[in-house]
Amino acid sequence: MDKIRRKDGVETRARILEVAGRLFAEKGFRNTIHEEICRLADVNIGAINYHFRSKENLYVEAWKMAFRQSLEKHPVDGGVPPGTPPEERFRGRILSFMRRMSDPENIEFEIVHKEMATPTGFLAGAMRESLDPLRKETQSLVRELLGGKATEKDVQLCEMSIMGQCFNPAVLHKRRKGQNKNRFGPKPLDFDIETIADHVVSFSLAGIREMRKRAGKGG
Repeated sequence: MDKIRRKDGVETRARILEVAGRLFAEKGFRNTIHEEICRLADVNIGAINYHFRSKENLYVEAWKMAFRQSLEKHPVDGGVPPGTPPEERFRGRILSFMRRMSDPENIEFEIVHKEMATPTGFLAGAMRESLDPLRKETQSLVRELLGGKATEKDVQLCEMSIMGQCFNPAVLHKRRKGQNKNRFGPKPLDFDIETIADHVVSFSLAGIREMRKRAGKGG
């Protein structure tokens, strides 16, 4: 009997997380209400407080689940083994990141976009804990590509430039299918995500090589 109760509890919790994640991605934190979550998850109105103690905790756990699922589907290294040249590891990392961002089933970034539009601050700690290690890995790889004479400023500027190149094209690519032709805004890019990622990688590596050359000449 205890095993059955535990199984039911795990399934109920998972169902709430799945439904809440979709609603937070679609409506944001403030416009998502307990009643709708419980109705769509087919649970009683007290289930959220029982399993998560509060809507705020549910919000954080829903994002963390979406983040974990995103990394499981799109491993950070892009399937490139650790011992390969840094240029190949760099491409694997960029391609993985852009696939994550452009994946129509991935709600991780949608939740973050809603949070950025109407900030609550509730995700700050979880995002810092989850994303900082990935950022440090990216900086370490950029540092390796830049060479030993690169400064921390060089590394940070390169990382900023690389991430900037990834975000906008990946978001536009995600909107490519099903976008209303009369909708205001940038036209979705008519390229596959691999083509866009290859461009970002080639462009970034060219810039990194130039910065490495300048560092070798002492500025």
